Amino acid sequence: METRQNNFKSKINFQMKKFVVFILLFLLTAYAVKAQDGELLREIDNQSTSKEYVTNAFKSSRVINGHSMEFIGKGILDFRILHRFGRVNDGVSEWFGLDQASMRMGLDYGLGKNFTVGIGRTTFKKEVDGFLKWRPVRQKTNGTPFSLVLVTGMSVYTFKNTDPLEELTFSSRAGYYYQAILGRKFSSRFSLQLSPTIVYRNEVEAGDVNTTYAIGTGSRFKLSKRTALVVDYFPVLNRPATSDTKNSLSIGFDIETGGHVFQLHFSNSTGMNERAFITDTHDSWGNGEVRFGFNLSRVFTVKRTRETQN
Repeated sequence: METRQNNFKSKINFQMKKFVVFILLFLLTAYAVKAQDGELLREIDNQSTSKEYVTNAFKSSRVINGHSMEFIGKGILDFRILHRFGRVNDGVSEWFGLDQASMRMGLDYGLGKNFTVGIGRTTFKKEVDGFLKWRPVRQKTNGTPFSLVLVTGMSVYTFKNTDPLEELTFSSRAGYYYQAILGRKFSSRFSLQLSPTIVYRNEVEAGDVNTTYAIGTGSRFKLSKRTALVVDYFPVLNRPATSDTKNSLSIGFDIETGGHVFQLHFSNSTGMNERAFITDTHDSWGNGEVRFGFNLSRVFTVKRTRETQN
């Protein structure tokens, strides 16, 4: 028993070290690119003045659950409220799910126009999560045909342990994810992205896997000047045969209302961070186990830059 515990702790420590190394490499690469950014941009401007960045592929930095290829901008604070009710098929006794609710409140901040950090707290399993998001490649009208975004994040359960026979340490409560987003705005009305994602959980139930692979897809179709249809789908590639989890599918509508974006949607996922909706979705659209919800995003200018002043 002691040998198994030591092996488990060694495995956790190894994964923690990998996560730290990934973060350090992530930040060092971002710094190196930023150091060269001014020189590269001057060279590009000298070659052509017609290349402009593509904007508004999505109206928010999230599609519904997952990250989008969009960023909030330097010096901008995005206060986000994600609200998910109970299952619609619970019927009138639960007022079609409206008697129940899960919520995530988060703060995202733009350290640069291509670099965002964020933190949030979810009522579902009382998780605290944080992420780093960086865009090394950005789509241009007459240049690069796509955007590439890299995201890494971590989440930790904070619920109180009520089982005296089970020891829950910080490491056993933690999970991590690594994601690349490849996206393109094809027209003024349609955008599409792919999001290969790896989720690692330090401790899982018997028969489950620590490392989960998924390929997310996100799309947006503009319906009118202020409304758009959005779809968020994350199929898991290596789900164990004994698992009862399902692929996360969310469908919603973005509504622009002045200083914020309001979104109405339906989803079969309760959780609203990557660990939760990729590895812990148990409801099925086929059985009518969907939940109505809404996302609200309100941005504030914390630090004025030349772009926000113009």
